[in-house]
Amino acid sequence: MSDPLQRCAAVDDDAVACAAAAEPDAPVNLCSRHLLQAYDWVAKDVGVTDVLPSPCLACGSRLGVRYPSGWLCAICEWKVGMIPDEPPPRVRLDVVYYIRFGDRVKIGTTANPRSRLSHIVHDELLAFERGNRELEQRRHHQFSAHRMLRTEWFDLHGEIRTHVDTLRAGQDDPWSQYALWVSELLALRG
Repeated sequence: MSDPLQRCAAVDDDAVACAAAAEPDAPVNLCSRHLLQAYDWVAKDVGVTDVLPSPCLACGSRLGVRYPSGWLCAICEWKVGMIPDEPPPRVRLDVVYYIRFGDRVKIGTTANPRSRLSHIVHDELLAFERGNRELEQRRHHQFSAHRMLRTEWFDLHGEIRTHVDTLRAGQDDPWSQYALWVSELLALRG
């Protein structure tokens, strides 16, 4: 009967075979140590996606790719640490924002979300949606059954939660989505 444990296929510089067991689900017969070495070797060329040490100066994204030579923004490919000759051009991007405070949700709009949200007491930024006052007013009408008097605040109802979940599909951080939109606008400007 054959041995069900596969041995690592790696051989060291002295032509001695590795005695460790290969990882059972690995695509090649390598042990954990040699799989990590292979990963590090590949990562030096293709990079490792991770959170940037600080927001990108060009687009504000927090997502980057780490190479041995340094970091690049994963959105606009700006080399982290480089100082722009001039400040990045301002782009106007209107968004509808959804913030939660307790069991209430505020649906508002702004072209400068960082500044606007810094002036509103809230527990959590739930989502962004590209759009202006017209879209904001449509959302207010859409969720009017849950509106608190004539304010921009709504009860956190299942209908609103479902809408926010749809907006956030595939995104853990609304700021990442916002940074992508800004980056796309900058790229369109050339």
